[in-house]
Amino acid sequence: MPLLHIFLIAVLQGITEFLPISSSGHLVLAHHFLDGSNVPLSYERIFDIAVHVGTLLSVLLCFHKDILRMTTGFFDFCRGQRNNNTRLLGYLLLSSIPAIIVGLGLHILQPSWFQSVELVAWTMFLFAFVLYAADKFFPVNKKVEDMTWKNALLVGFAQAIALIPGVSRSGITMSAARYCGLERVEAARFSLLMATIAISGAGAVGATDLLEANDPVLFAVVGWGILFSFIAGLLTIIGMMFLLKRFTFTPFVIYRLLVGGTLLVLIYTGVMAV
Repeated sequence: MPLLHIFLIAVLQGITEFLPISSSGHLVLAHHFLDGSNVPLSYERIFDIAVHVGTLLSVLLCFHKDILRMTTGFFDFCRGQRNNNTRLLGYLLLSSIPAIIVGLGLHILQPSWFQSVELVAWTMFLFAFVLYAADKFFPVNKKVEDMTWKNALLVGFAQAIALIPGVSRSGITMSAARYCGLERVEAARFSLLMATIAISGAGAVGATDLLEANDPVLFAVVGWGILFSFIAGLLTIIGMMFLLKRFTFTPFVIYRLLVGGTLLVLIYTGVMAV
């Protein structure tokens, strides 16, 4: 894989992972347009996981205080204590269960239709309305600390749906959190913290595949991908949290409609081969 392609895909992942516009959908499109036909599909999957790990590192850095709280919560729980730290950790673990189960199943089955540009086009378009409705019509006055286990589980099922490319993990989890009454910034915060568990699981699977491949070139590709996506992810988180204090999700809704709608027109008029 050329360095330029590594850079473009890694930066694209770093930017889109945390915005509600679907990183997996953009990665499918990137591989399609950059013509990765000379790269084995298994290598593409390993690289895609690697750039997710880069964005994971950016979350750990930006939310190190919450990560510390979760760590403290684990030891508090072991000592039999119950407090906000243990609840935060418990809610995040609970919300991760559906995606872990579905993700393992998909990793075993590896359905080829998940790489379909047509699928991405439809999910990009249709889930724009879900994002808009959740941001527009549901009351928002809660913080993460006000969540219940039912809220956490609902957001967890939403994250499992986001394993379909184009849905957007951050988009649908923020939508579900907004439905549960969380403020916009708090919904983003919980969504980003959920990413640490979801991506860690995927990263462990990717690391196993990487070691089995035992390809020095692939090791180098993965290293560059992690670095580029980390930098892009770090800048994106800072920018997104700043913007969400001042604006709604509407710009992201418009973007999804434009991208999804354009792809559907190109596909069904025969301009784009899928």
